[in-house]
Amino acid sequence: MQRYIGTKIILAQSMTRGEYNEYRGWPLPPDEAASEAGYLVEYTDGGAPNHAQHAGYISWSPAFSFELAYRRSDGLPFGLAVEAMKAGQRVARAGWNGKGMFVYLVQGSTFAVNRAPLLGIYPAGTEITYRPHMDLRTADGSISTWAPSGSDALAEDWYILKEEGHE
Repeated sequence: MQRYIGTKIILAQSMTRGEYNEYRGWPLPPDEAASEAGYLVEYTDGGAPNHAQHAGYISWSPAFSFELAYRRSDGLPFGLAVEAMKAGQRVARAGWNGKGMFVYLVQGSTFAVNRAPLLGIYPAGTEITYRPHMDLRTADGSISTWAPSGSDALAEDWYILKEEGHE
């Protein structure tokens, strides 16, 4: 088998195994401890909802496993913001002053040169590779290529647009 690492943005609340089974309306199997500490986990990035009170797929995780995989965060570190962009999301920082600003990934492409300023560098029809990069929607609505500052890269106040409480 090969090793995998995953990153998921989830909703969670502390809940014992017994509380979870009661919440789901399930009997507790005799070989499970109702008092075992853990978490109700809701996956918001896919999977069909399996409970009427949740928009995502819910499950229960033992505390030890959960705490190895997740840490509480009111925002995301930049690395997770990048992963969100790779998954097609737009991201922003809570600490930015400009309204409506966000960053997104522009996928690379290959195209034939057909206009300036590239016509001044390559003959018409030359096929060039446009590499993936990040663009920033600025506060005035214009778009610019973007690279993070050291402060942006170390910040943990990144969020995915359309998350509750943002945008």
